[in-house]
Amino acid sequence: MILVIYLVFMNIAAFILYGIDKKKAEDGKYRISEASLLFFSVLGGAFGALLGMKIFHHKTRKKKFSITVPIFAVLLCISIILCLWQNYHIVVTEYDYTKYEAGDGRDMRIVQISDLHNQFFGFKQSILLDKIKKCEPDMIVVTGDVVDSTHTVYALAEDFFEGAVKIAPVYYIKGNHEVSLEGKRLDVFIEKIKAVGVQYIDGGRAVTDKIEMIGTYDNSMNLVSGFESGDDRLKILLAHDPDYVRQYEKSGADLILAGHIHGGQIIIPGKGGLLSPNFKFFPEYYEGVHKAGDSIMIVSRGLGNSILPVRINDYPEIVVIKL
Repeated sequence: MILVIYLVFMNIAAFILYGIDKKKAEDGKYRISEASLLFFSVLGGAFGALLGMKIFHHKTRKKKFSITVPIFAVLLCISIILCLWQNYHIVVTEYDYTKYEAGDGRDMRIVQISDLHNQFFGFKQSILLDKIKKCEPDMIVVTGDVVDSTHTVYALAEDFFEGAVKIAPVYYIKGNHEVSLEGKRLDVFIEKIKAVGVQYIDGGRAVTDKIEMIGTYDNSMNLVSGFESGDDRLKILLAHDPDYVRQYEKSGADLILAGHIHGGQIIIPGKGGLLSPNFKFFPEYYEGVHKAGDSIMIVSRGLGNSILPVRINDYPEIVVIKL
């Protein structure tokens, strides 16, 4: 969304500047420099600049503009297509986890969703929800940051939850962006999603026939007392930031599910994710499976963006854990 807003702003600004410069030329007033006009094309305003040239009949006879601006418009078009593909092509990553034979001959499937960050995936989040439904989940776990504190749109997160609960039981914990939004509006949001059936377990727990699950955003684990059952239920900890895995493993969890790192935003082949939201270069836990004592941690690359408006070689991800 940030990238879309930026491009809209730059193209409107470029269009207006060409109109202003045309008016200044007609009135014989001090002009906007040609370098400034071209610079807006370089910065992503090439469509607005090209439209301004055509509408205002301005700079069309100068090769510096008649050749350069269309070239930048073509390059911008290609860049937008690539960025859209990188940012909206959702992939499904499956992991197997075996603790013991369930005895019923059927895998249990958990879908993990993380770091939506108000990303738009179709009307009422239909593209994302259709992908989740095809995964045939027995439960959906959401490990934080469904909203973004810098461009907060609760409606997108509400649409997601309202659709998700129709697919499978949904369990949710906050991320750092929800924590930074704590207050009356966030409380209203949480109560609203709980009313449609979302099980909010931040600092709490949920128990089924086969699973005991606890959730925390608090990296010190102060919000939870640990697992209570001593039976063969699979013990799952929902967390947000994987960097605190050494604290998480002390809970006795079999499986830890986390997100937060966004795959490092840019994945460099052979090197890994480039940058974490904490501005740490090449974070260790940017995706995938990691051993942590007696626990296994799975890190989702998530679906949205935060510190950077684009992903490169880092497709948004739905994680499926087959038990």
